[in-house]
Amino acid sequence: MAATAGQLAGSGPRRAERHPWPVRPPPARPARTALGVRPPARNEAAAAPPRLSPLGSVAKFCLPRAPSAVTSGERRQTPPPARAASYPCQGASPPPLPVALSTADSDPDAQLGEVRRTQCKSGLGSCGARFRRAMGAVRARYLVFFQYLGTAFNGVMAVRGSQSAVGVQNFLEEAAERLNSMERIKFTISSRTDAGVHALSNSAHLDVQRRSGLPPFSPKVLTQALNTHLRHPAIRVVQAFRVPNDFHARHTATSRTYLYRLATGCRWPDQLSVFERNLCWALQADLDVAAMQEAAQHLLGTHDFSAFQSAGSPARSSVRTLRRATVSPGPASPFVNPQENRSLRFWNLEFESQSFLYRQVRRMTAVLVAVGLGVLTPTQVKVILESKDPLGRDQTRVAPAHGLFLMAVRYPGLGSLGER
Repeated sequence: MAATAGQLAGSGPRRAERHPWPVRPPPARPARTALGVRPPARNEAAAAPPRLSPLGSVAKFCLPRAPSAVTSGERRQTPPPARAASYPCQGASPPPLPVALSTADSDPDAQLGEVRRTQCKSGLGSCGARFRRAMGAVRARYLVFFQYLGTAFNGVMAVRGSQSAVGVQNFLEEAAERLNSMERIKFTISSRTDAGVHALSNSAHLDVQRRSGLPPFSPKVLTQALNTHLRHPAIRVVQAFRVPNDFHARHTATSRTYLYRLATGCRWPDQLSVFERNLCWALQADLDVAAMQEAAQHLLGTHDFSAFQSAGSPARSSVRTLRRATVSPGPASPFVNPQENRSLRFWNLEFESQSFLYRQVRRMTAVLVAVGLGVLTPTQVKVILESKDPLGRDQTRVAPAHGLFLMAVRYPGLGSLGER
């Protein structure tokens, strides 16, 4: 039987007005306790939706839920979610989750950060792999002797950012890239030579760091590998040696020897063989070799060679010790027909010192040739040396570059070309 409006009003709370859509009544706020703290609802923790970590839905089943630590009369304290730490191996695949996690790390984001942190420390991620490879790799330093014809190069030093000019070092380092070293290989050249200057034996040191588990190259294998990958036929690696890691090719060298080749008796330019034109300085007249030898004696010893130094020298001091300066007949060239060129003769000028100034050898050669031609006297060479003036009239001559050879670079215990 339907109840009347008065009965409904007297028997219970007033019925809400009818709306076009159902409205959920607001939840009743529970009364506060004596301490003024609202006690949590009985099923509040169970009603909250579970948070999923970036590891995926697997964490919902693998990560245990921390027990509620809220008691009556205490404020509920939920630690804020910890952000995952950023590591170089962020994109690495995570390892399997541990079976049991501490209740203090129950937050999924905090657990993900801890997993990645452990991953980097233990070497499971990409940064850990790089660290293990670097720690396991062995860096080996080598001393290599190499030779080249300098006609086609802009000197021995590398030329950066130029398409037309190139140095010998550019081709050496390009060949060294094929060794698959973990670090870029750079050649530290012992002796700098200008464009057109040749080398029978120049030297350099380089570091090769192979991957973990691979032994260092033997000197013989390194020599063969560099020669295999060299793209220029005018360069050749002669020999290699394993040296200590503190060895320096330029600073450790004790002696450098330069050879300058002269050809006399060339009455006309095309008389010299085409195979010798870029390997010696051709002179028409004959030389007074005795006067040249006398003048060379004034250059021996420790002197200030500023008069034989060209502008642009990076040396801090111009004092050098010249140990040897000789003028001697050279061997006959196999490229010259003795029947056609009976008047053609070759001469060798050799200079030895621990180090030389910029273009010092070529300027000393030009002065000695001037003595041989009768332009200067042996005594004037001594006057030029003592003047210390690089801009004097008689010492500004520079011999051509194509007649100069770096003949040897010696080291303690190795000698020249590594001879023990």
